[in-house]
Amino acid sequence: MIAFVSGPVAALAPDSAVVEVGGIGIAVQCTPNTLSGLRMGQQTKLATSLVVREDSLTLYGFADDDERQVFELLQTASGVGPRLAQSMLAVHSPDALRRAVATGDEKALVAVPGIGKKGAQKLLLELKDRLGEPVGAPAVGAPVTQGWRDQLHAALIGLGYATREADEAVAAVAPQAEAAGGTPQVGQLLKAALQTLNRAR
Repeated sequence: MIAFVSGPVAALAPDSAVVEVGGIGIAVQCTPNTLSGLRMGQQTKLATSLVVREDSLTLYGFADDDERQVFELLQTASGVGPRLAQSMLAVHSPDALRRAVATGDEKALVAVPGIGKKGAQKLLLELKDRLGEPVGAPAVGAPVTQGWRDQLHAALIGLGYATREADEAVAAVAPQAEAAGGTPQVGQLLKAALQTLNRAR
């Protein structure tokens, strides 16, 4: 198993990064939150989880070991594959997920694309004794999505856009984010922002 990759960031995309390891570019699937901390050409170290399928090998990357561990634990629940586990971590931090499961917070799980009310109830039951207690101090309802403007701006700068372009793209998707209510999906906003930037060029 590949436990981590370390090296300069060779490329960034809305849902992945390429890290150069010993002259080889390793593609790693990442959440918007992890991607927002990466910069082209800068050294990085990502904890990774290799998902092996009959027709593919996919490497998922995380900011730290805790995030990777939660990603792997989420997949022990029936019906949760790597993509859904990654979506859950795109919306909530590991601790926010632990709090949601510990307190039976159905709404927090329904906020994840692909999880309905029944699915959330089932996940709360299955994950109850698997994720453990929150590690950090409890924050008042602090999913990763709070401060979406800062996250989105940082992700766009990381992808190589100028500050002015990032500012304009954030402003362009603001109505979409506000329509989504309290928990806009940063990944979806990033795709929408990239579309507005491509049209502007």
